[in-house]
Amino acid sequence: MGRLPRLFDRPLTLLTGRPLDGRHRTAYTPTRHLLNALASMTAGLAAGALALAAGGWWLLLVPAGWAMTLHSARNLRMMVYHQCAHLNMWGHKRHDVLLGRAIAALLMIQDFGRYSAEHVADHHALHHMTLRDPTVQAFLVSLGLRPGMSRRQMWRRMLGRTVSPLFHARFLTARIRSYFHAAAPAWRAGTLVALAAVAALATWLHLWLFVLVAWVVPMSVLYQVSNTFRLCVKHTFPAPDAPVRRGRDYFAGLTNAIFLGEAAPPPGLPAGHRLLAWARWWTRMLLVHFPARYLVLTGDTVVHDFHHRAPMSRDWANYLYAREDDHRLGHPGWPPYRHVWGLVAAIDLVFDSLRAADPAEYDPDRLAAVNHRELFSAFED
Repeated sequence: MGRLPRLFDRPLTLLTGRPLDGRHRTAYTPTRHLLNALASMTAGLAAGALALAAGGWWLLLVPAGWAMTLHSARNLRMMVYHQCAHLNMWGHKRHDVLLGRAIAALLMIQDFGRYSAEHVADHHALHHMTLRDPTVQAFLVSLGLRPGMSRRQMWRRMLGRTVSPLFHARFLTARIRSYFHAAAPAWRAGTLVALAAVAALATWLHLWLFVLVAWVVPMSVLYQVSNTFRLCVKHTFPAPDAPVRRGRDYFAGLTNAIFLGEAAPPPGLPAGHRLLAWARWWTRMLLVHFPARYLVLTGDTVVHDFHHRAPMSRDWANYLYAREDDHRLGHPGWPPYRHVWGLVAAIDLVFDSLRAADPAEYDPDRLAAVNHRELFSAFED
């Protein structure tokens, strides 16, 4: 892609997750990420409102509104809420906790206090990718995947879940339960009051269609589909013959970057072939890789490996360049970075690692003591 004009550098960096060089480093701040997410949500809801009010061809705006609302929600959850859990959003405990609790209430996800405790203790510790890790629990119970399954079987089961009404009903129910079960009494009461106020206004102003179409659809089914795909690329399972299950070499090997895109057509092609090659390239970049980046691998999830190496980095807001800088500096004290190109390839990598994993170690029967109704909240890790 380096052969493209320089004006494409910044858009391609944001799309692919891989900077061409460090000369156009971003200067994002945590607050800017938060405001961008809120602006996207506002635009998505506005597009939905306009489409429903105007009708006709304007209804084509509804999917665009869904996309913007979902993008906002996923950025709030996977980036802002996540950094709040590490008390690394603004580096101010009171402000980070307050924002985290507000996001949990808005998105109706696992209570912030419980999430932050589990995330740090079970996901960023020696229990990473063991049965104690919520990510592993979600694979074994919520998705029903097992070591030894073929890649095709895993794909079929995962895609089947994303179109299953029962799966989505259980997922949504578990999200609501995981929030209200653990939230502080004051936050539970405040959330119920807010929901009652929204319901009253929707009834009074005849806006229930808007609420259901513009908010409930992207925040339930679409959110959960995105979450499921994201789960399937987060971490690889350790090889059964890994000699030592600790240390930087081991933990770095469980996470890789996921870049999106593909090489631009080479120069020198005949005119007809060049036209077809560029048409194919633009089609795949816009209709395959862009949706994967915008709706699934949002925010800093493309370089989640950097977060596991530097979870308290104060440069997290400029995540793409922070990882690239560390890579170019030789990743001091850590093994080389790994990456894969494309969402499908990234899922295949994780599925292959689970297929080769130790079936005795990842035996779902060992999770019998866990309340399976709550395991859907593990998707929120």
